[in-house]
Amino acid sequence: MSDNIRGALLMVGGMCAFTVNDAFMKSLSGDIPLFQAVLLRGIFAIICLTIMCRVMDQLHFNLPRRDWGLIMLRTLGEVGGTYFFLTALFHMPIANVSAILQALPLAVSLAATLFLGEALGWRRFAAIAIGFVGVVLIIQPGGTDFSSYSIYALIAVACITLRDLAVRRMSVQVPVVFVALIAAIGVTALGAIGSLFITWQPMSATSAMQIGSATICLIFGYIFSVSAMRSGEISFVAPFRYTSLLVALILGMAVFDEWPNVLTVLGASIVVATGLFTLWRERRLRIRHNLSPDRIR
Repeated sequence: MSDNIRGALLMVGGMCAFTVNDAFMKSLSGDIPLFQAVLLRGIFAIICLTIMCRVMDQLHFNLPRRDWGLIMLRTLGEVGGTYFFLTALFHMPIANVSAILQALPLAVSLAATLFLGEALGWRRFAAIAIGFVGVVLIIQPGGTDFSSYSIYALIAVACITLRDLAVRRMSVQVPVVFVALIAAIGVTALGAIGSLFITWQPMSATSAMQIGSATICLIFGYIFSVSAMRSGEISFVAPFRYTSLLVALILGMAVFDEWPNVLTVLGASIVVATGLFTLWRERRLRIRHNLSPDRIR
């Protein structure tokens, strides 16, 4: 099996795991409050990630100050993304929230140009602009299906974009699982603070199993997605991230009896198509750069 195929399969597995985690968390929305669910899931995640760090010898605290700053910035993005995404997920169909989240590759590309100085040609800029038109179709502001929680999902995209930009600036010596552990601690702290202001609900055996299953899916999703990005070419592997939308559509229909309207499906198709074009264009430019006379010489 080639590295690209292995990376693609890992990315599909990661996106499936993340989306199933979302489904488990959404299923808890009628039983226990958001912050209670985040806190309990976070405790399980911290335990598992700490064990992984010990086994893999990744508990490295003697990192440069610059990397610690980026880790904290990434954790801030993780905390914000978790809160706004789960809040939207608790109040919206899972497929709609997932469709909005597909704008992430476009948002990261635009932010990398604005804040990291990466080049962005007119074709990719046009693709990003068209992609955000698709986002507007998904949200449908002013329409009968519009929900203010759609704005929460958009804010989640902005937070996750901040998280990904921070990762791009980290040195390669920063252990991946250790970064995940710090993020889990930050998200769990959010759940702990928020849970002080809510009325805790008794948890049934079913709810406990759902939280445990969500934790396992979340950890596997993280491991698979990170391994995917290290197994093959990013331009080949990244498009398989859109698997999450397909899984969300299936789970929404089969588990929650939800199906997005025509405009949402059209908007999601536009977002996915422009995202794929952006990734294809990036790969073409990379190939052209590698074959330039300066590179050959």
